[in-house]
Formats: sequence, C-alpha cells, structure tokens
Amino acid sequence: MTTLPTRSAGSSSPGKPLHLVGFRVGVEEYCFEILKVREIIRMAPITAVPTAPMHVEGILNLRGRIVPIIDFRKRFNIPCDCTIDESEKVIIVTATTNATIGFIVDGLSQVMKMPAEDLSPAPAGATGCDAEAIRGVGNVGDRLVIVLDLEKMFSADEMTDLAGSLASRPGGYF
Repeated sequence: MTTLPTRSAGSSSPGKPLHLVGFRVGVEEYCFEILKVREIIRMAPITAVPTAPMHVEGILNLRGRIVPIIDFRKRFNIPCDCTIDESEKVIIVTATTNATIGFIVDGLSQVMKMPAEDLSPAPAGATGCDAEAIRGVGNVGDRLVIVLDLEKMFSADEMTDLAGSLASRPGGYF
C-alpha cells in the first residue's frame, strides 16, 4: 500500500506546476492531481451493493471508513480491447469536497510534474458531463495524458444517486 501525504484539496494556480498521479485504463493514461489522491491500495475484496449504479463495484472498509468503489472503465464506457494484467489493478482512493471515492484502474504509470501552461484544453469533440471532467491534455515525454478534474467527474445527480445507493446503509458511507 502506498500512502500519499494529505494536504488541502486546493487546485494548482496558473503558472505553478501540476503535481499528478498517472494511471492506466486500457492503453490510455489519465491523471489526478496528487492533492486529491489519499492513497493507492492493492485490489481487495469489495462488497457489492445491489441497488448501486452499474459502475459502482461496491464498497470497501478502509480502516473503519466505508468507501464506494467505482470501476473507472465502466464509468466512462472505456472498451476493454487489450490484455489486462489483473495483478496490476489497483484502487486509487481520492478525496473530493463531498466524498471519498475509490477508483479501480488497470495500473499506475508514474507521479509527474507538468507545467500548467503545458496543459491543452479538452478535445473539441468531447461533450457532456464527462467532457467537463477533462481538465486538459498534456504531453509527458512521447505520450499524451488526460488530466481529470475529480470534482467534475460526477454530476450533482450522480453524486445524489451514489449517496442514495450507499448512505441508506448503517454507518453511512461518506
């Protein structure tokens, strides 16, 4: 288990470098701001929640705190057209303003620093709520990475649905 330092969840301001945690889903690479990542854990048994949306794999007890676990691939409709090494899958536990959420991803890539001015806007073809979650696209060496805005990954309705699916359980989950 890798535990990352907990700091305020503020975003980087223009001109300051972005500190990012990179991860793979299929052949694509995505990033969250490091300040939004609480920790990265190996895959663990997840308890299914029958009334949860399809992309919610279930819940995980993480040192006494119940955390909803989202399958990143299912949430963003990413097809599985490559060979996945199940032993490399991890859960990235993140902290938003309103919730702690874990994401199942295919593997980690690297922790990186990227100048904010090197971040290009989201692709023109991206639309809808999912497009708002893309903060931008950056070059890291010879590859492109998609930088995500964790606060915009779920609409208010999705957060309500997620909370409704899980919050009715004893002990609350957020």
